[in-house]
Amino acid sequence: MSVVPVPASSCSVLCTARQLSRHRHNAVRLAHETRTRGFCSQRSSDQASSTARVVASSGGIGSTMLAGLKKAFTKEPNESVQQGAASSFTDNAYSWQELHVKVQQRQKELQWEMPDLEHGPANARSLKRSFGNSNQPALKLYRDSAAWCPYCQKVWLQLEEKQIPYVIEKINMRCYGDKPATYTAKVPSGLLPAMELDGQLYTESDLIMQILEEKFPEKPMMPAKGSPAYHRAQKLMRLERQLFGAWLQWLCRSWSHKESMAAFMRVMDQVNDELESDGGPFFLGKDMSLVDCVFAPFLERIVASIPYYKGVRVRGDGRFPNLERWFEAMEQKPSYLGTKSDFYTHVHDLPPQLGGCVSVPAAREMSDAIDGDDHTSWHLPLPPLNSSSLEPHSPGEDPDLDKLRAVHRLVENHEAVVKFAARGCGQQGSPPVNAPLSDPNAKPGMQYVDAVDAGLRHVATALLDGPQAAAESLHFGMQSAADGDALPGAPVCASVSYLRDRVGVPRDMPLPAARQFRAHLNWFIDEVRN
Repeated sequence: MSVVPVPASSCSVLCTARQLSRHRHNAVRLAHETRTRGFCSQRSSDQASSTARVVASSGGIGSTMLAGLKKAFTKEPNESVQQGAASSFTDNAYSWQELHVKVQQRQKELQWEMPDLEHGPANARSLKRSFGNSNQPALKLYRDSAAWCPYCQKVWLQLEEKQIPYVIEKINMRCYGDKPATYTAKVPSGLLPAMELDGQLYTESDLIMQILEEKFPEKPMMPAKGSPAYHRAQKLMRLERQLFGAWLQWLCRSWSHKESMAAFMRVMDQVNDELESDGGPFFLGKDMSLVDCVFAPFLERIVASIPYYKGVRVRGDGRFPNLERWFEAMEQKPSYLGTKSDFYTHVHDLPPQLGGCVSVPAAREMSDAIDGDDHTSWHLPLPPLNSSSLEPHSPGEDPDLDKLRAVHRLVENHEAVVKFAARGCGQQGSPPVNAPLSDPNAKPGMQYVDAVDAGLRHVATALLDGPQAAAESLHFGMQSAADGDALPGAPVCASVSYLRDRVGVPRDMPLPAARQFRAHLNWFIDEVRN
């Protein structure tokens, strides 16, 4: 996991990022609608003002886990520590060393091997990708630390699918942190992505993708220039820009809702039709191409944002069957699964990049479910995760393995995670950054660190042994708290909530593991508060 310097600035929970966004939505300006580059151009995407998610330094949960965003707090962190009933408890949980041993035992039981970040399937935590090649990669990709940027994602996806060896340097977007001087010395604009290859520096994702096709032709992802298939690919690239424009017009406008929806649906119908023109399931037929790499980041964000802000399902309601097939085919690709985010992350990383998104009342039920505010989607027992879920995920889930992945990330980085979570009962940093939940200068509540540490060990126990066994230990600790050595429940719950709302996908873990982690963090909060 990677604990990001995230917003301590908002650690008092009481206004969700969605609600915060809604307060701003009516004032959204649509200058970006006239621009030809996505997300108000890559430049404005990186410099855009407010947000709802976080992140910061690159690294494992020790450095970026959890820059997510769901709750934008309106009070000082310490205020939340004083509010709400929460039982005291004692430190009777397993030690981290004992938990480490239990994780190893579970790995053997489930025959799970730790991810190979250099040679294995795509993984957001990787800093070097060799694909079995023993030579030092000649290519360097600069991408955003939080995996929010759609332009970074399409280059990342192309590199993974072509299996071009490369190294990665993660750079903050300005809405959640500062860029290192070493990067702005090379790229004064701060634009992302950027690529270094053969002594040359390239910016602009379209140019980078073109260079990659020219320099690494061994696995071509575009038809031969001048061929009918090539001209069709170019036509589809133009359709992707049409889709992008129609999506933003509907997503970011506070007027002409019906007209914007109709225009968006017309373009989506075109996309759906094109997906069967060559037999599918991909845009150019049976094989994934550069066209799929270009469409993927925006289709992924469309199917997340339209239910959340407009209350309309794009994937999963049967209107676009070829789109359903396309997503299912993409989700069989390790190159895509490793770069794929979740609905929660996207709906909160879009406002800072776009300047705001406009909600309608009809979206409330879906937005509550995506945010975990429906008392079901982020609570045990979790509803099934499959292609029919509100957030479709055709690979499905393996709950035992997903819990192991989550607890492994927690245990391996527990020192950083505990300190990060303790921002939930700490102090805001200064100066603040634009993202409401990002606060790289926040100060954790060090007086509560031991209590937070104990609380997270109870969470790890629940992930390993089940909530019933963990609850027995926790309840015993509550009953014996009156005898002395009591740990305060309120600041620990504030810290656990803070952590829960900042689990980022794919940065910290895949969606199935993130669901389990969020739900088990909620389990602890419910047990202590109830």
